[in-house]
Amino acid sequence: MDFVSIRIITSDVARLVAFYERATGARATWATEDFAELRTSGATLAIAGTRTVPLFAPGSARPADNHSVITEFLVDDVDRVHQNLTGVVTDFVNGPTTMPWGNRSLLFRDPDGNLVNFFTPVTQAAKEKFAR
Repeated sequence: MDFVSIRIITSDVARLVAFYERATGARATWATEDFAELRTSGATLAIAGTRTVPLFAPGSARPADNHSVITEFLVDDVDRVHQNLTGVVTDFVNGPTTMPWGNRSLLFRDPDGNLVNFFTPVTQAAKEKFAR
């Protein structure tokens, strides 16, 4: 089994896609006005509108209602990314902080309130774990 994507349901696909394009530097591929994907080397971030929910099961997902998932992106320099996102991100939860497990992390919320973590491995063990 391979993990390939995570999907965010939103009431404003264009707004959320524009945000993630700016934040990640990845360009979205649009399938319909209700569905776009941002592909990275490791996985895909899919962004879908509320009109797609009934295709799975009516009422099974609600936009802007996530309180448990953090979407994470490995970046080369989290401090530089933090500088670049200042003025784009309106809700930084935590500035760049070195975590006990060896990653320097930047935690913020996207426009729908979903938590996003950009991180850079800084200890030797973390660098080895995420070696590209």
